[in-house]
Amino acid sequence: MAVGKMAETLQAPLATDTALSSSAQEKHDHSPDVSKRHDPEAASLEKSVSTEPLQPEPPFPEGGLQAWLVVFGAWAGLFAGLGITNTIAVFQSYISTHQLADYSESSIGWIFSLYTFLAFFCGIYIGPIFDKYGPRWLIAAGVVCVVAAQMLFSICTEYWHFILVFGVLNGTGCSLLFTPCLASVGHFFRERRGFATGLASAGGSIGGIVAPLMLNSLFSNPSLGWDWGIRIYGFLCLGLLSLALIFVRSRLPPKQNASIHPDPKIFKQKPFLYTTIAVFLMEFALFIPIGYISSYARAQGFSESFSFYILTIMNAGSFFGRVLPGWYADRIGAFNTNTIATFLSIIACFVIWLPFGHTKPGIIVFAIVIGIAVIMFVRLLPIDTQS
Repeated sequence: MAVGKMAETLQAPLATDTALSSSAQEKHDHSPDVSKRHDPEAASLEKSVSTEPLQPEPPFPEGGLQAWLVVFGAWAGLFAGLGITNTIAVFQSYISTHQLADYSESSIGWIFSLYTFLAFFCGIYIGPIFDKYGPRWLIAAGVVCVVAAQMLFSICTEYWHFILVFGVLNGTGCSLLFTPCLASVGHFFRERRGFATGLASAGGSIGGIVAPLMLNSLFSNPSLGWDWGIRIYGFLCLGLLSLALIFVRSRLPPKQNASIHPDPKIFKQKPFLYTTIAVFLMEFALFIPIGYISSYARAQGFSESFSFYILTIMNAGSFFGRVLPGWYADRIGAFNTNTIATFLSIIACFVIWLPFGHTKPGIIVFAIVIGIAVIMFVRLLPIDTQS
């Protein structure tokens, strides 16, 4: 009996301890996670994941008033920007026989080569800046540079004047316009991106048609001449670029965490690398007819007026090379359409220009075909790189 009571007495505290331990364990099992209670960031993340589902990217409008106003604004901006690019043959032909008559064609060519280089090379940084901040300030800076360049261009007399004003200032200004105008259109269209971008870039062809005719008329007017001819063209650019500044918008919000520096890692993607090499080679050849067709016409003995008009004819051909291929590329693909442009370029050079380029019909047909072909390349570049 004594032994039994002693055992019972010893078991009582053990039972009490077991009960307390069981109660504590039960309380622990029903209590919230201690790590979550002391880690507010983790708790907040869990809450956001559970209560805020991921929102899908909004669909492309594929039309609507705002989208088409962006296309119109881009058209106006490229009328001025690409219009200058498509008119460099006129400028080169004129200053080589007037202000810089004592310089060789190769020396004068550096002015427009520098312009072309900056107009496209600066896009390496302008593209990332567009992604981070949007188009507004880029276009505003482009307006200032391009309009100022035209006004200063009218009073240039020395070689270094033309280098700084047309080559550097004008080239940089046009580069500030090209990327925002074309990229903003892509924010509103996906299925019809080729067609919409074609309409916008057609402004460059219209500018290339209007500018040579306009400048030829102004230059030949004794009361206006070079000085006021360029200034009047500058005021036209100011009006058109103001429309671009008003209407060009981006649909997607700026990427605040994006870097403004280009990322060379993108060239590790072989399709992108090969496309870049192809574009480089294409543009290397592209600006030869754009820059020299007027000088070539004069070298073949044609009049100065015809040398201006042949550039207009080439830009008229480029109009169809901008609009129609965009519509066609939406159906068969941009790369397939560029293959057609390659064959047209071969025909223009080897079948038309080499045997018949010294005749007026030959150079006219060459200008039309090469205008269609080479502009098809440029026109489809944004579609190629986004495909």
